[in-house]
Amino acid sequence: MEVAVTIGPDSLLQVNGADQGGSRWKQPNDDSDRSSSPSVLRCVTSTWKEGLLNRKRPFVGRCCHSCTPQSQARLFNSSIPSLGLRNVIYINETHTRHRGWLARRLSYVLFVLERDVQKDMFARNVVDNVLNNSRVESAIVEVATELDPAATEAGVEHKAVSKVRRKARGFLQEMVANISPAFIRLTGWALLKLFNGFFWSIQIHKGQLEMVKKAATEYNAPLVFLPVHKSHIDYLLITFILFCHNIKAPHIAAGNNLNIPIFSTLIRKLGGFFIRRKLDETPDGKKDVLYRSLLYVELLRQQQFLEVFLEGTRSRSGKPSPARAGMLSIVVDALCNGVIPEVMVVPVGISYDRILEGNYNSEQLGKPKKNESLWGVACGVLRMLRKNYGCVRVDFTQPFSLKVRTETANKSSAVMSTHIVACLLLYRHRQGVALSKLVEDFFNMKEEILSRDFDLGFSGNSEDVVMHALHLLDNCVHVTSTNRNTEFTIAPSKTVPALFELNFYSNGLFHVFISDAIIGTDTAAHMFIQGESCIIVGSTLYLPQYLYCVSLSIVTFCLLHLQPCQTIYQVFHDAVSRLIQYGVLYVAEEDQEELTPSPTEEPWPKKFPEPLSWRSDEEDEDSDFAEEQRDRYLKVSLSPEHQEFFVFLQRLLSPVLEAYSGAAIFVHSLSQPMAEPEYTQQLFRYLLTRTEKGVAAYGESATHYLVKNTVRTFKELGVLKERRENRVSLVELSSTFLPQANRNKLLHYILGFTLL
Repeated sequence: MEVAVTIGPDSLLQVNGADQGGSRWKQPNDDSDRSSSPSVLRCVTSTWKEGLLNRKRPFVGRCCHSCTPQSQARLFNSSIPSLGLRNVIYINETHTRHRGWLARRLSYVLFVLERDVQKDMFARNVVDNVLNNSRVESAIVEVATELDPAATEAGVEHKAVSKVRRKARGFLQEMVANISPAFIRLTGWALLKLFNGFFWSIQIHKGQLEMVKKAATEYNAPLVFLPVHKSHIDYLLITFILFCHNIKAPHIAAGNNLNIPIFSTLIRKLGGFFIRRKLDETPDGKKDVLYRSLLYVELLRQQQFLEVFLEGTRSRSGKPSPARAGMLSIVVDALCNGVIPEVMVVPVGISYDRILEGNYNSEQLGKPKKNESLWGVACGVLRMLRKNYGCVRVDFTQPFSLKVRTETANKSSAVMSTHIVACLLLYRHRQGVALSKLVEDFFNMKEEILSRDFDLGFSGNSEDVVMHALHLLDNCVHVTSTNRNTEFTIAPSKTVPALFELNFYSNGLFHVFISDAIIGTDTAAHMFIQGESCIIVGSTLYLPQYLYCVSLSIVTFCLLHLQPCQTIYQVFHDAVSRLIQYGVLYVAEEDQEELTPSPTEEPWPKKFPEPLSWRSDEEDEDSDFAEEQRDRYLKVSLSPEHQEFFVFLQRLLSPVLEAYSGAAIFVHSLSQPMAEPEYTQQLFRYLLTRTEKGVAAYGESATHYLVKNTVRTFKELGVLKERRENRVSLVELSSTFLPQANRNKLLHYILGFTLL
């Protein structure tokens, strides 16, 4: 007999302490009893990670020594990593200059009053300075001339010029913030109350903030914060943390969809300003010269700080989105033109146990995004007050010069407990698992993540942390128990919204294993296609060329985490080397003929240049190694533990590949050109129907994010051809895939990668 069990808050781990001292990962009695338990992750890493169990947390966010050697040497010293973590929302009288009974009662008020926020810290006369700029004046005349050619005539200012100038002033009134130090203090006090109500903790690393504070005070250069964007609360979170550490509030570039009554006034007083989602286009699609000229970097010229969300919108999938130039391109232009001598960039990683929006299931189910409104904001605040959202981790990377770029915000985002639990339930124990086994795998997974130099957004005993994560994901999991023993069984809910939500949180772990998953999936497909038990690599490095042809978007995701000094070769070389080190793959030497299949009669474009050699460039060409060149082969270990890990890697990519296989089936129905939005919507309904009928092995393959991704990838691969007609984007089958035989080959080719 099975009995449903409810996970209550009493079973959660209390993590609302002040300073999580030190940099040790575990408490003395944390999980040491689990170190001897057999597990897939422990087995594959036990050969080289014997000393890992008591390792220190990695200090994330350092500048790359190759890309930004000068920036890496700045601001950092050996004592910074040891400063440890701090819970920002834990405030008492020790954080003020006062002591005693009254100070304890008024600690929040005293704390915010002692913060250094002054009116003269912020920009003045921004509107007039921008309008009087020569670049803006030229744009005003250019636009006025289009309206009336007589506007360029000498003499009294023409009416058209005056009209355009008034229009420009109206744009600027919408853009410019009106920061109020008093309101920042009031908001700081209110956020301390609110955040303590619906977060267990907001963790930051004191060493990271020390570097940011030093950059803000010692360098005569503006700071540009580039946070990842996962929730609307991101806007307040960065300003709140900087306020608590006496760092000047940044001006926040927000989309004009948030420019709603009352709320917009509050945002402006905190430093927000509103810009269009598409900077260069008017509503009728024409290039807007005037609007872009107004986005002049007057704020940076006055040494103000900026906060820009490069992704442009919140991630609906849980994965980071490719960066958009947008506002940052304005900053780069100003730097290149010598308007500002230097800009320091600070990527910011943000990780949530659970986002305050709850989930994005409605949008992933294809429903249109609801427009922001004052009523919606009020309802959202009331909803937040009734629920706890776990922990938040915010990582500020080492500030670096914009003259040398890098992309580190996503790399620096901590992995949360909900990310690990959701990933294990979906891709390791989809049919259910005993709680003790889930805790064991959770422990091993977190050790594996630390070994890859990614940090975690939690600490404590694994069993408590798992219960904490299950409580936050309670609407997505089923917990049952039998009368025969007290062991609980945990299984993911099979409903579409639950699968979508679990997939959202599991994607927070995607960047940790993506390169290994690509190698594992491609290796399995290579063997399946060739019907062999090994892969020939000769004297060269094996690269996942087959999977690359099928999913440019998956490999492109790897590129999001590359430093400028890295190549895709290095990423995959490290992944292969790691899997060989684990024992999952091993190298053998045999004689075997190489085969190179192709999904169509026409050869696919070559995506990689010549592969790298296994040998180092420094090796002597006349060495004995060169005399005896033998073919090398990669083989997969048949050990049950290694096979288990290998399957786990394949499952991580299976939802993406199942979406591609479904799209390859659906492409048979494209008999004539169709508007791209209509085609995308029909494909989405088709994949969702497969999920609802139980045909799809991975229900999360029908998310709207993956559907749009699939259409884009098929266009990049040449399966679909795009053309514009009457300003409408149409898609149709390319000539290569008009024959049904080629479409069938495409489908079978993709199915070769999919683990069902």
